[in-house]
Amino acid sequence: MSTVTLESTITCSNCGYKTTEIMLTDSCQFFWECPKCGEVLKPKKGDCCVFCSYGDSPCPPIQKNKSCC
Repeated sequence: MSTVTLESTITCSNCGYKTTEIMLTDSCQFFWECPKCGEVLKPKKGDCCVFCSYGDSPCPPIQKNKSCC
């Protein structure tokens, strides 16, 4: 069984700010507000959460090849 990564570095699509966040293991995060510019990110079409769209690691359910949300 492979290890699930619980941290993801998310990048703001508006200003490029990057920060490492801890991902939830039991739910998706639909919104993320950039602490630098205030932009509120939402998942891109076809993605379940902001980490799958803007993070360097997808959310834990996707890492486990399970349906998310």
